[in-house]
Amino acid sequence: MIELKKETERVILVGVCLPGQEDIDASLEELSELAKTAGAVTVGKVVQSRDQVHPGTYVGKGKIDEIKSLLWELDATGIICDDELSPAQMKNLQDELDAKVMDRTLVILDIFAARASTSEGKIQVELAQLKYRQTRLAGFGTAMSRLGGGIGTRGPGEKKLEMDRRLIRERISRLKKELKDVEKHRELIRTQRKQSGLKVAASVGYTSAGKSSIENAMLFSTLDTTTRSLVLDNTQEILVTDTVGFIRKLPHHLVEAFKSTLEEAKYADIIIHVVDASNPQMDEQMHVVYDTLRQLGAADRPVITLFNKQDKLESAGSYR
Repeated sequence: MIELKKETERVILVGVCLPGQEDIDASLEELSELAKTAGAVTVGKVVQSRDQVHPGTYVGKGKIDEIKSLLWELDATGIICDDELSPAQMKNLQDELDAKVMDRTLVILDIFAARASTSEGKIQVELAQLKYRQTRLAGFGTAMSRLGGGIGTRGPGEKKLEMDRRLIRERISRLKKELKDVEKHRELIRTQRKQSGLKVAASVGYTSAGKSSIENAMLFSTLDTTTRSLVLDNTQEILVTDTVGFIRKLPHHLVEAFKSTLEEAKYADIIIHVVDASNPQMDEQMHVVYDTLRQLGAADRPVITLFNKQDKLESAGSYR
Protein backbone atom coordinates (compact mmCIF):
# COMPACT_ATOMS: atom_id res chain seq x y z
CA MET A 1 0.00 0.00 0.00
CA ILE A 2 1.28 3.45 -0.96
CA GLU A 3 0.71 6.12 1.67
CA LEU A 4 0.23 9.60 0.29
CA LYS A 5 1.31 12.39 2.61
CA LYS A 6 -0.34 15.77 2.23
CA GLU A 7 2.32 18.46 2.10
CA THR A 8 1.62 21.53 4.23
CA GLU A 9 2.04 24.81 2.41
CA ARG A 10 4.68 27.11 3.87
CA VAL A 11 3.82 30.74 3.21
CA ILE A 12 5.29 34.20 3.69
CA LEU A 13 2.82 36.95 4.54
CA VAL A 14 3.27 40.24 2.69
CA GLY A 15 1.65 43.52 3.74
CA VAL A 16 1.80 47.19 2.81
CA CYS A 17 1.62 49.81 5.57
CA LEU A 18 0.03 52.99 4.27
CA PRO A 19 0.22 56.44 5.95
CA GLY A 20 -2.02 56.59 9.01
CA GLN A 21 -2.37 52.81 9.17
CA GLU A 22 -1.42 51.56 12.62
CA ASP A 23 -2.95 48.08 12.68
CA ILE A 24 -0.73 46.34 10.11
CA ASP A 25 0.66 43.94 12.72
CA ALA A 26 -2.83 42.95 13.87
CA SER A 27 -3.93 42.55 10.27
CA LEU A 28 -1.01 40.23 9.47
CA GLU A 29 -1.62 38.26 12.68
CA GLU A 30 -5.20 37.73 11.57
CA LEU A 31 -4.00 36.74 8.09
CA SER A 32 -1.71 34.19 9.75
CA GLU A 33 -4.73 32.70 11.55
CA LEU A 34 -6.64 32.62 8.27
CA ALA A 35 -3.73 30.81 6.61
CA LYS A 36 -3.63 28.32 9.49
CA THR A 37 -7.36 27.71 9.15
CA ALA A 38 -6.84 27.08 5.43
CA GLY A 39 -4.14 24.52 6.21
CA ALA A 40 -0.93 26.52 5.72
CA VAL A 41 1.85 27.46 8.10
CA THR A 42 3.35 30.95 8.22
CA VAL A 43 7.15 30.93 8.07
CA GLY A 44 7.82 34.64 7.58
CA LYS A 45 6.36 38.13 7.29
CA VAL A 46 7.37 41.06 5.11
CA VAL A 47 5.98 44.60 5.52
CA GLN A 48 6.72 47.60 3.33
CA SER A 49 5.80 51.17 4.25
CA ARG A 50 4.60 53.04 1.18
CA ASP A 51 2.52 56.10 0.34
CA GLN A 52 0.36 53.84 -1.82
CA VAL A 53 0.22 50.23 -2.96
CA HIS A 54 2.39 49.60 -6.05
CA PRO A 55 -0.10 49.39 -8.93
CA GLY A 56 1.86 46.73 -10.79
CA THR A 57 3.39 44.49 -8.15
CA TYR A 58 1.76 45.45 -4.80
CA VAL A 59 5.23 46.04 -3.26
CA GLY A 60 8.32 47.70 -4.71
CA LYS A 61 11.23 46.10 -6.55
CA GLY A 62 13.46 46.02 -3.46
CA LYS A 63 10.88 44.11 -1.42
CA ILE A 64 10.31 41.70 -4.29
CA ASP A 65 14.02 40.84 -4.23
CA GLU A 66 13.82 40.41 -0.43
CA ILE A 67 10.81 38.13 -0.74
CA LYS A 68 12.53 36.11 -3.44
CA SER A 69 15.49 35.49 -1.12
CA LEU A 70 13.21 34.59 1.80
CA LEU A 71 11.31 32.07 -0.32
CA TRP A 72 14.58 30.22 -0.86
CA GLU A 73 15.96 30.66 2.69
CA LEU A 74 12.75 29.60 4.44
CA ASP A 75 11.87 26.90 1.93
CA ALA A 76 8.48 28.60 1.46
CA THR A 77 6.04 27.45 -1.20
CA GLY A 78 4.37 30.79 -1.80
CA ILE A 79 3.21 34.14 -0.46
CA ILE A 80 -0.10 35.56 0.76
CA CYS A 81 -0.68 39.29 0.34
CA ASP A 82 -2.76 41.07 2.98
CA ASP A 83 -4.98 42.83 0.44
CA GLU A 84 -6.87 41.74 -2.64
CA LEU A 85 -4.54 41.80 -5.63
CA SER A 86 -5.56 43.01 -9.05
CA PRO A 87 -5.17 40.48 -11.90
CA ALA A 88 -2.08 42.38 -13.11
CA GLN A 89 -0.50 42.45 -9.65
CA MET A 90 -1.03 38.72 -9.18
CA LYS A 91 0.42 37.84 -12.59
CA ASN A 92 3.39 40.20 -12.26
CA LEU A 93 4.26 38.91 -8.78
CA GLN A 94 4.00 35.34 -10.00
CA ASP A 95 6.34 36.10 -12.90
CA GLU A 96 8.82 37.90 -10.62
CA LEU A 97 8.86 35.31 -7.83
CA ASP A 98 8.21 32.12 -9.78
CA ALA A 99 6.14 30.94 -6.81
CA LYS A 100 2.52 30.59 -5.80
CA VAL A 101 0.93 33.99 -5.17
CA MET A 102 -2.27 34.32 -3.13
CA ASP A 103 -4.17 37.19 -1.56
CA ARG A 104 -6.48 37.60 1.42
CA THR A 105 -9.61 37.16 -0.69
CA LEU A 106 -8.41 33.84 -2.12
CA VAL A 107 -7.72 32.49 1.38
CA ILE A 108 -11.14 33.61 2.64
CA LEU A 109 -12.84 31.93 -0.33
CA ASP A 110 -10.86 28.76 0.33
CA ILE A 111 -12.08 28.70 3.94
CA PHE A 112 -15.64 29.35 2.80
CA ALA A 113 -15.34 26.42 0.38
CA ALA A 114 -14.18 24.10 3.15
CA ARG A 115 -17.03 25.16 5.47
CA ALA A 116 -20.02 25.20 3.10
CA SER A 117 -22.46 22.37 3.76
CA THR A 118 -25.92 23.47 2.56
CA SER A 119 -26.91 23.92 -1.06
CA GLU A 120 -27.12 27.70 -0.61
CA GLY A 121 -23.66 27.91 0.92
CA LYS A 122 -22.15 25.82 -1.87
CA ILE A 123 -23.82 27.95 -4.54
CA GLN A 124 -22.57 31.14 -2.90
CA VAL A 125 -19.02 29.79 -2.66
CA GLU A 126 -18.86 28.62 -6.25
CA LEU A 127 -20.37 31.87 -7.50
CA ALA A 128 -17.84 33.96 -5.57
CA GLN A 129 -14.96 31.73 -6.71
CA LEU A 130 -15.94 31.96 -10.35
CA LYS A 131 -16.31 35.74 -10.26
CA TYR A 132 -12.90 36.03 -8.58
CA ARG A 133 -11.19 33.72 -11.07
CA GLN A 134 -12.98 35.09 -14.12
CA THR A 135 -10.62 38.07 -14.29
CA ARG A 136 -7.56 36.03 -13.35
CA LEU A 137 -7.61 33.21 -15.88
CA ALA A 138 -4.39 34.33 -17.55
CA GLY A 139 -1.61 32.76 -15.50
CA PHE A 140 -3.90 31.65 -12.66
CA GLY A 141 -3.84 28.02 -13.74
CA THR A 142 -0.03 28.03 -13.76
CA ALA A 143 0.13 29.27 -10.19
CA MET A 144 -2.32 26.67 -8.95
CA SER A 145 -0.87 23.73 -10.87
CA ARG A 146 2.76 24.29 -9.86
CA LEU A 147 2.22 22.93 -6.35
CA GLY A 148 -0.47 20.42 -7.24
CA GLY A 149 -3.23 21.74 -5.01
CA GLY A 150 -3.45 23.56 -1.70
CA ILE A 151 -5.14 26.84 -0.83
CA GLY A 152 -7.39 28.15 -3.55
CA THR A 153 -7.88 24.84 -5.34
CA ARG A 154 -10.54 23.16 -3.20
CA GLY A 155 -14.29 23.53 -3.20
CA PRO A 156 -16.91 23.56 -5.93
CA GLY A 157 -14.89 25.93 -8.09
CA GLU A 158 -11.70 23.88 -8.40
CA LYS A 159 -12.71 22.10 -11.64
CA LYS A 160 -13.50 25.38 -13.37
CA LEU A 161 -9.88 26.47 -13.86
CA GLU A 162 -9.83 24.88 -17.32
CA MET A 163 -13.08 26.51 -18.41
CA ASP A 164 -12.88 29.49 -20.74
CA ARG A 165 -14.55 32.79 -19.99
CA ARG A 166 -17.66 31.94 -21.99
CA LEU A 167 -18.31 28.76 -20.01
CA ILE A 168 -17.66 30.59 -16.75
CA ARG A 169 -20.17 33.29 -17.67
CA GLU A 170 -22.77 30.62 -18.46
CA ARG A 171 -22.10 28.86 -15.17
CA ILE A 172 -22.37 32.14 -13.25
CA SER A 173 -25.72 32.82 -14.91
CA ARG A 174 -27.05 29.38 -13.91
CA LEU A 175 -25.82 29.76 -10.33
CA LYS A 176 -27.51 33.14 -10.01
CA LYS A 177 -30.81 31.57 -11.04
CA GLU A 178 -30.33 28.74 -8.53
CA LEU A 179 -29.52 31.26 -5.80
CA LYS A 180 -32.70 33.22 -6.57
CA ASP A 181 -34.71 30.03 -6.06
CA VAL A 182 -32.98 29.45 -2.72
CA GLU A 183 -33.63 33.06 -1.71
CA LYS A 184 -37.34 32.63 -2.50
CA HIS A 185 -37.39 29.60 -0.19
CA ARG A 186 -35.63 31.62 2.53
CA GLU A 187 -38.18 34.42 2.13
CA LEU A 188 -40.99 31.87 2.56
CA ILE A 189 -39.39 30.68 5.80
CA ARG A 190 -39.16 34.28 7.04
CA THR A 191 -42.85 34.79 6.28
CA GLN A 192 -43.74 31.67 8.27
CA ARG A 193 -41.67 32.95 11.22
CA LYS A 194 -43.54 36.26 11.19
CA GLN A 195 -46.87 34.44 11.13
CA SER A 196 -45.80 32.40 14.16
CA GLY A 197 -45.42 35.61 16.16
CA LEU A 198 -41.98 34.60 17.47
CA LYS A 199 -39.32 37.27 17.81
CA VAL A 200 -36.12 36.66 15.85
CA ALA A 201 -32.66 37.60 17.13
CA ALA A 202 -29.66 37.49 14.79
CA SER A 203 -26.28 36.71 16.31
CA VAL A 204 -23.49 38.67 14.64
CA GLY A 205 -19.89 39.31 15.52
CA TYR A 206 -16.30 39.32 14.42
CA THR A 207 -15.07 35.88 13.42
CA SER A 208 -14.01 33.67 16.37
CA ALA A 209 -15.71 36.03 18.86
CA GLY A 210 -17.58 32.98 20.16
CA LYS A 211 -20.93 33.28 18.41
CA SER A 212 -21.43 29.70 17.32
CA SER A 213 -19.66 27.99 20.18
CA ILE A 214 -17.54 29.18 23.10
CA GLU A 215 -15.30 26.15 22.70
CA ASN A 216 -14.78 26.51 18.95
CA ALA A 217 -12.20 29.15 18.09
CA MET A 218 -11.84 28.04 14.47
CA LEU A 219 -12.16 30.97 12.07
CA PHE A 220 -15.34 30.80 10.02
CA SER A 221 -16.59 27.76 11.93
CA THR A 222 -20.07 28.55 10.64
CA LEU A 223 -20.65 29.50 7.03
CA ASP A 224 -24.25 28.46 6.63
CA THR A 225 -26.94 30.19 8.65
CA THR A 226 -28.52 28.10 11.40
CA THR A 227 -31.58 29.00 13.45
CA ARG A 228 -32.36 27.62 16.89
CA SER A 229 -35.25 28.04 19.28
CA LEU A 230 -34.45 29.50 22.70
CA VAL A 231 -36.76 29.69 25.74
CA LEU A 232 -36.01 32.67 28.00
CA ASP A 233 -36.39 32.75 31.78
CA ASN A 234 -39.83 34.27 31.49
CA THR A 235 -40.84 31.27 29.33
CA GLN A 236 -40.92 33.45 26.20
CA GLU A 237 -39.67 31.60 23.14
CA ILE A 238 -37.51 33.35 20.54
CA LEU A 239 -35.57 32.24 17.48
CA VAL A 240 -31.81 32.86 17.40
CA THR A 241 -30.11 32.90 13.99
CA ASP A 242 -26.35 32.50 13.69
CA THR A 243 -24.47 34.10 10.79
CA VAL A 244 -20.97 33.83 9.34
CA GLY A 245 -18.32 35.76 11.27
CA PHE A 246 -17.31 39.18 9.99
CA ILE A 247 -13.71 40.07 9.25
CA ARG A 248 -11.63 43.11 8.35
CA LYS A 249 -10.78 43.86 4.71
CA LEU A 250 -13.71 41.76 3.50
CA PRO A 251 -14.06 42.98 -0.10
CA HIS A 252 -17.39 44.56 -0.99
CA HIS A 253 -18.05 42.00 -3.72
CA LEU A 254 -17.75 39.19 -1.15
CA VAL A 255 -20.28 40.93 1.07
CA GLU A 256 -22.56 41.04 -1.96
CA ALA A 257 -21.93 37.39 -2.82
CA PHE A 258 -22.88 36.19 0.66
CA LYS A 259 -25.61 38.75 1.27
CA SER A 260 -28.39 36.15 1.41
CA THR A 261 -26.57 34.44 4.28
CA LEU A 262 -25.62 37.63 6.10
CA GLU A 263 -28.89 39.48 5.59
CA GLU A 264 -30.62 37.46 8.31
CA ALA A 265 -29.47 40.34 10.48
CA LYS A 266 -31.44 42.76 8.30
CA TYR A 267 -34.73 40.97 8.94
CA ALA A 268 -34.19 40.21 12.63
CA ASP A 269 -36.12 41.99 15.37
CA ILE A 270 -32.98 42.27 17.49
CA ILE A 271 -29.27 41.95 16.71
CA ILE A 272 -27.05 40.29 19.31
CA HIS A 273 -23.53 41.60 18.76
CA VAL A 274 -21.06 39.15 20.30
CA VAL A 275 -17.73 40.81 21.12
CA ASP A 276 -14.49 39.15 22.18
CA ALA A 277 -13.72 41.32 25.21
CA SER A 278 -10.27 39.76 25.60
CA ASN A 279 -9.06 40.80 22.14
CA PRO A 280 -6.75 43.87 22.11
CA GLN A 281 -8.33 44.83 18.78
CA MET A 282 -11.84 44.78 20.25
CA ASP A 283 -12.72 48.34 19.18
CA GLU A 284 -11.52 47.80 15.61
CA GLN A 285 -13.42 44.51 15.36
CA MET A 286 -16.61 46.16 16.60
CA HIS A 287 -16.18 48.84 13.95
CA VAL A 288 -15.85 46.17 11.23
CA VAL A 289 -19.11 44.57 12.38
CA TYR A 290 -21.00 47.88 12.43
CA ASP A 291 -19.61 48.81 9.02
CA THR A 292 -20.70 45.47 7.54
CA LEU A 293 -24.16 45.85 9.06
CA ARG A 294 -24.36 49.26 7.41
CA GLN A 295 -23.49 47.72 4.04
CA LEU A 296 -26.25 45.16 4.56
CA GLY A 297 -28.81 47.84 5.39
CA ALA A 298 -29.21 46.57 8.95
CA ALA A 299 -27.78 49.53 10.83
CA ASP A 300 -31.21 50.56 12.12
CA ARG A 301 -31.88 47.29 13.97
CA PRO A 302 -31.84 47.34 17.81
CA VAL A 303 -28.49 45.98 19.04
CA ILE A 304 -27.66 44.15 22.27
CA THR A 305 -23.89 43.94 22.82
CA LEU A 306 -22.65 40.78 24.51
CA PHE A 307 -19.06 40.91 25.81
CA ASN A 308 -17.77 37.35 25.61
CA LYS A 309 -14.55 35.70 26.88
CA GLN A 310 -14.28 37.97 29.91
CA ASP A 311 -12.58 35.12 31.75
CA LYS A 312 -9.56 35.70 29.52
CA LEU A 313 -9.10 39.28 30.66
CA GLU A 314 -5.94 39.84 32.69
CA SER A 315 -7.82 41.77 35.36
CA ALA A 316 -11.42 42.62 36.16
CA GLY A 317 -12.74 45.75 34.49
CA SER A 318 -10.13 45.72 31.72
CA TYR A 319 -12.69 46.37 29.01
CA ARG A 320 -14.48 49.62 28.45
